[in-house]
Amino acid sequence: MVDIHRVGRLMQIPLLTLLLLVMGLSPAAVASWAYSFVVNDGKVFVVSEDRVDESTLGDVVGKVTYHTDQEGTYGGNFSNIYPKGTKYYAIQGIAPESAIAVETQEGYVMAHYEGEYGGSRVPWEVIKNWIAAGLILLVVVWVAAVVRKKRASGSYRR
Repeated sequence: MVDIHRVGRLMQIPLLTLLLLVMGLSPAAVASWAYSFVVNDGKVFVVSEDRVDESTLGDVVGKVTYHTDQEGTYGGNFSNIYPKGTKYYAIQGIAPESAIAVETQEGYVMAHYEGEYGGSRVPWEVIKNWIAAGLILLVVVWVAAVVRKKRASGSYRR
């Protein structure tokens, strides 16, 4: 019969090693953003303090689909300051490629185009690391199960 407590103790070392390996490979960021911005269709717009009159608003060009205040890589239309559902508007007389208006509780503010957002792509480096860690864990568990089975049957030889 297999001693579950002994197997659990034996598995702690490889699992702890794997956890430390994965944590070391993951480029997790916990810093805050350098400035307030919104992302719309893969474009970064830096929020300014310039007010936009409601009478100059055009059509809705997007809205916040994800909010975070932690620096990282995200997809979709997101913001580091405004909550999910905040709308972006075109401004009459200004091309939406150069500036948009962002809805706030106090009215509307202008956000100026800064450049393309590189984080909208899939972060394959991070995903690749997690897949590799999962495969390593699978191999460790498989080897432990084979050794345990052979020891239980008495056919294990060193």
